[in-house]
Amino acid sequence: MMKNIFFIFLALLCLNLSAQETQDTSYWKKGGMASLSFSQTSLSNWSGGGDNAISTNLQLNLFANYTKAKNAWDNTLKLEYGLLKQGDAGTRKSIDKIDFVTKYGHQASKKWYYSALLDFKTQFAKGYNYGKNEGDMDQKVSNFLAPAYILLSLGMDYKPNETFSAYLSPITGKTTIVNDDDLSDAGAFGVDKGDKIRNEFGALSKLTLKKTIAKNVDLKSTLDLFTAYDTFGNIDVNWDLMINMKVNEFLTASINTTLVYDDDVVYTDKEGNPKGVKVQFKEVLGIGLAYKF
Repeated sequence: MMKNIFFIFLALLCLNLSAQETQDTSYWKKGGMASLSFSQTSLSNWSGGGDNAISTNLQLNLFANYTKAKNAWDNTLKLEYGLLKQGDAGTRKSIDKIDFVTKYGHQASKKWYYSALLDFKTQFAKGYNYGKNEGDMDQKVSNFLAPAYILLSLGMDYKPNETFSAYLSPITGKTTIVNDDDLSDAGAFGVDKGDKIRNEFGALSKLTLKKTIAKNVDLKSTLDLFTAYDTFGNIDVNWDLMINMKVNEFLTASINTTLVYDDDVVYTDKEGNPKGVKVQFKEVLGIGLAYKF
């Protein structure tokens, strides 16, 4: 089933490209934003206690959207990486994200498009649960392509305006990749122990909102909901929310939150005993340099 969906997606993409007899960049809208935020805490004889700390976060958001006649092709790439050093502890990763989405649509009516979507998510580097006490061992919990998630789907896209879109797909294949021997042997992220790939078939909804909510304040929200048919009703949730506030041409402040719920991600204690599923939440507040292009 996954192979069939993949070939259909490629066929639609090739059909779109072959229809372009000449390269005309006027149909493309491209841009993005690069930002670098930095924070430092330095203490000397501070009666309230605490540790010196330094952190830096780098973000790169790119988009390239094509529109011509009844064809629409949207592409986004989001990259994030952050490091933190606190006290005498070594440098640790704070944020880590690779997120690529490409969606092709052919207009069916004024607001609806027949669409195909490919969504790929992973991270750059290893991640750990760090020991809370001195002498505790750090526990590796992730790596590059461990996990990686690939969503490949066919559906309908409702686009009433440039601000909002709702992609609905009853034909979605989800592949979970755990390309790390230790995590694979532990059966992490829902794969069978020793396996590195898990395939699921189900339904997907992707809701996207991009809006200027005040002068120099932009909001972008992306909500993904996926349920596999063999466990229908167990919904995987991935919700990204970003608010960018422009101070001047180069200085910005941003708030970025991510909420994730996936019942394939089971938390364990130090002995490896399962402790259940939890809602994952990440919040990053940054003030720093940004360049929008």
